[in-house]
Amino acid sequence: SLPKLPRYLLARLISSKRTPKAQAIYAEMGGGSPILPNTQAQADALQANLGSDYKVFIAMRYWRPMTEATVKAVKEWGADNIILLPLYPQYSMTTTGSSFKAWDLEAQRQDLNKPTRRVCCYPVEDNWIEAVVAQIQAHVPDMTGRRLLFSAHGLPMKVIEKGDPYQQQVEATVQAIIARLNSPDLDYVICYQSKVGPLKWLEPATDEAIRQAGSERKAVAVVPVAFVSEHSETLVELDIEYRHLAGESGVPDYVRVPTVAASALYITALAEAVRNAPVCGVIGARVCRVQDTQCPCAGLLQ
Repeated sequence: SLPKLPRYLLARLISSKRTPKAQAIYAEMGGGSPILPNTQAQADALQANLGSDYKVFIAMRYWRPMTEATVKAVKEWGADNIILLPLYPQYSMTTTGSSFKAWDLEAQRQDLNKPTRRVCCYPVEDNWIEAVVAQIQAHVPDMTGRRLLFSAHGLPMKVIEKGDPYQQQVEATVQAIIARLNSPDLDYVICYQSKVGPLKWLEPATDEAIRQAGSERKAVAVVPVAFVSEHSETLVELDIEYRHLAGESGVPDYVRVPTVAASALYITALAEAVRNAPVCGVIGARVCRVQDTQCPCAGLLQ
């Protein structure tokens, strides 16, 4: 929210301090992230599901192809209508909201003036929930005596206090998963990872939840509920750093459930979201709908 020049200077400072840690993280993954090939696999599967009436493009936020290139490609292809589909199941102004804003600014700059619909979120969409449940059941067949840690990317509390619906939607996702698992006595915790900086963030932190499980000698299964593909926060933070922490903390067994990736259920969820994309983000539209109810992020899309 800072003006442009102070924001630029602060970003330079932050990035210079984070670079060594980021380099170490990417070294753990062989020098690069698999997020683009993961996303391409999802895009290819979605294209096959939707058929020839649609053309699927990828726009990344921090690697190529970035929004500028994708807007150019969409314009050159000659789209009549555009549907923006986030790979963030839960809405936040810091993720989906900022992605929509980046698209709008670039589309305006390149004069891509076509009707545009937006899928703001799908936190409790049936096939998305079923996709996560299927991963849990495949990798944690016996949950007796085990605690599920539903881990989502964290946010500063000041963002939530401004009305961001992210925490509410993460909780809705988890409640839908628990209901589908049909295990009323299930031991679980919703927690948040990837905190940076001194601000107060959403709690409990995933590392603290792991330490707590260790103090109780509880086996854990960590379930990503805000990530849909493998990248540094799953392959390094969850698989390496937190697995090591679990061992140090006395956790008797540590399982990490894979993300939904390009599973058939998740791709079906995305395809349904595209086919039923609400008329929000179109000039004059003020309401978006999710699961036939007014979405809590209505109004944030403008």
